[in-house]
Amino acid sequence: MKPAVISYSFHQLQAEGLVDLFGYLETCKYRFRLETADLWNGTLASVEEDYLRKVKSALDERELTVVNLAVDGAHLWEDDPSARERNWQNALAYMHAAEIIGARTVRIDAGGGRQDLEWTAEQFEYIVQRYRELARRAADNGYRVGPENHWGAEVNPSALKGLCLAVDSPAFGVLLHMNRWRGPQADRGDEIIAPWVMHTHLTRAIADGALYDKMTALRDSGYGGAWSVEHPSNRYSEIELWLAKVRDVLARWHSG
Repeated sequence: MKPAVISYSFHQLQAEGLVDLFGYLETCKYRFRLETADLWNGTLASVEEDYLRKVKSALDERELTVVNLAVDGAHLWEDDPSARERNWQNALAYMHAAEIIGARTVRIDAGGGRQDLEWTAEQFEYIVQRYRELARRAADNGYRVGPENHWGAEVNPSALKGLCLAVDSPAFGVLLHMNRWRGPQADRGDEIIAPWVMHTHLTRAIADGALYDKMTALRDSGYGGAWSVEHPSNRYSEIELWLAKVRDVLARWHSG
């Protein structure tokens, strides 16, 4: 179980022109002393194969494993059929990108109304069908794919559990963003979804005193993936501080 930092944490610096993907990889390897990269697709300059091969070469040179590729702009359901098809093609493009760079997990959201806590029957049927297609491809290539409790019905634990049960594939999983839930069972969201967690994002929404207990509960449920910091900041030191707190939990496990 390794720590990580999602590249989304650097999006403010990226917007200011102060870091790009290759600078992020340098930071992971040499400043944060990580063995992992956790990529947000907004950090990638392209999904063209020549560029992705350069990314793969940079990862290999630094001996970094891509623990996740988090994809925005590819959520499966949109009410407009043309937008649905556009997003589906985006999803396929990023699945291909994940295969080139060797990502172990891929986050592609389900979609639907951003404030809705349930999917309609039509939405649910389509989303399940598409995730089954993606999961078959992921299984054939040795990685996992699925949503994050990110927005819409995904943040309702009972709705997300129903989706996991319906897709029913070992190559399907959830990127758990700890402490981001709505609905009647929001206080038990992490626990309810634990059996399907493929990756994690840990933010400062988790109080310092709760971090150890939350990480330990997920570990004890059988989770063995990476522990990734998501803390957008334009200060490297601020990101590093939160990473240190995650590392402290791992050290306490090791010594305990």
